[in-house]
Amino acid sequence: MSAARPLTTLRTIAALAALPLLALTACGYGSESKDEDTSKVAAEGKKLSADTVRIGYFPNLTHATALVGDQEGLLQKELGGTKATYSQFNAGPAEIEALNSGSIDIGWIGPSPAINGYSTTDGKGLRIIGGSASGGVKLVVNPDKVKSLKDIKGKKIATPQLGNTQDVAFLNWIAEQGWKVDAQSGKGDVSVVRTDNKITPDAYKSGSIDGAWVPEPTASKLVAEGGKVLLDEADLWPDKKFVITNIIVSQKFLAAHPDVVQAVLRGSVKTNTWINANPDKAKAAANAKLQELSGKPLPADVLDPAWKSIQFTDDPLASTLNTEAEHAVKAGLLKKPKLDGIYDLAPLNKVLTAEGKSTVDDAGLGVK
Repeated sequence: MSAARPLTTLRTIAALAALPLLALTACGYGSESKDEDTSKVAAEGKKLSADTVRIGYFPNLTHATALVGDQEGLLQKELGGTKATYSQFNAGPAEIEALNSGSIDIGWIGPSPAINGYSTTDGKGLRIIGGSASGGVKLVVNPDKVKSLKDIKGKKIATPQLGNTQDVAFLNWIAEQGWKVDAQSGKGDVSVVRTDNKITPDAYKSGSIDGAWVPEPTASKLVAEGGKVLLDEADLWPDKKFVITNIIVSQKFLAAHPDVVQAVLRGSVKTNTWINANPDKAKAAANAKLQELSGKPLPADVLDPAWKSIQFTDDPLASTLNTEAEHAVKAGLLKKPKLDGIYDLAPLNKVLTAEGKSTVDDAGLGVK
């Protein structure tokens, strides 16, 4: 990571809930936006309605659409003379704070922080405007200590952060086994140890944890250290698909600059198309950006299996987001949220139609 863009400090859901609620107005976005051909303007290198668009993402393979789009200039190409600047974050709550404060305009982020960011601003802070990735989450354990899923009881298992997407999924899985864990403290029939992904491999090597429910590439890093994949979260979902990364936008920015938002979405769609058509080149591009940000690339024994477990998709898989919200409520980490209006997929569907692709559905949670 360069000195100009240090990774933002991890925050918890409690910190997110304490954020000031911003009274952002929402009008003139999505299907109500002015219908104009911005692709021609961008292709000519002309500036759109904003000088700059500030984009956030994680230095994580599940955010490879942003990594590759940044590295290969595919997002910038669609923006023409409007400059894209990028910031990286360690965790979703910090990115939500940046979006709410106006430090970024658009971000790649997991579903749980998006749900919290929407609900804690009474539906006025953000919209989910597209999908990016599915899958890429695994339960990896020390095979000397854990032989089967039932052996998880009584063990110390890491998740990246209290209330993050993987933490919610693991707490829900624990409850489905009939085991009890206090969500806030992580204490109970299983010890849920919230550990930054950067230090989880060292915690595993030292024996301070017995395994982890984590996204890629952390899961494959643990496997490279001798860990065993005990469960792939995709196996718990219908069609083995669940949202792991969405694209969000500030409602204020969406209302003011719909042409810029559409250009970013067009860049995302074209990036995903390129990733799926050129997996080896895309994998190398994502790794090159990770090397630039962290100072070292992922080794092949980590990169290759991690990449294979992620599906890159424009579909936000809206029905699975609603299910993940229900899991957070059941775990006691979230009051039942009102998610009506969390999606505005009109700009994305316009792009998909122009690209000759199928449109996507908001599962009844879109703006009216």
